[in-house]
Formats: sequence, structure tokens, C-alpha cells
Amino acid sequence: MTVIFSIVTGVLAGTLAGMFGIGGATIIIPALVYFLGLNQHQAQGTAIAALLPPVGLLAALRYYYAGNVIINIALWTSLGFFAGGLMGGVIAQPIPDLLLRRLFAVYLIAIAIKMLF
Repeated sequence: MTVIFSIVTGVLAGTLAGMFGIGGATIIIPALVYFLGLNQHQAQGTAIAALLPPVGLLAALRYYYAGNVIINIALWTSLGFFAGGLMGGVIAQPIPDLLLRRLFAVYLIAIAIKMLF
């Protein structure tokens, strides 16, 4: 059951990420926490590991072939993302699980409000 749920969650997250350019983690992390019972740290780490190959390659290639990737901006952004990912991973580890979950929720709400208005 976990395998099927994980695949379905991945398809949903990948579809939304490809359609809207969102981070698939906005789907994957809540699904892992609320449906598979992972704690926030486990869900975030698992989502990061799951997102590496597919989002970084397949969706980007589709946009590239359609002429919708600015290579120099993507490369510089990925360099910053590489360093920022390490920093975020280091910062997140000592944060208590409940606080980390709430910070993630505040982030999602803030983005949603900004996008809505």
C-alpha cells in the first residue's frame, strides 16, 4: 500500500509541479506526514530525496524544448539552490518537529495569500 500511495503522490506532485512550476514538496510533505505518519524532518528529507532526479531533469527538459528555460539564470539559481539546500538542511535539524511543521504551514499560507492577491 505504501508503494502505491507513494507513486500516486509522486504523480500528483509531479503533475502540479510541471503545470504550475511549484515545488512538489508542497504536495509530498503533507502527504507523508498525514497519510504515512512520517514526522516533519523525515517528510522533508524524503521529499528532497524524491525530487532530485525527476523534477531536475524531465520537467526541465520539457520546458527547455519549448524554449522556456533561460539557461544562465537557471545555472546561477541552481548554484544558489545547491548552497541554500545545504544551509537549510543544517538549520532544520535542531528545530523541534512541531515548530518545523508550523513554520512550513506559515510558509505555504504566505505564498498562497501572495499568489491570491
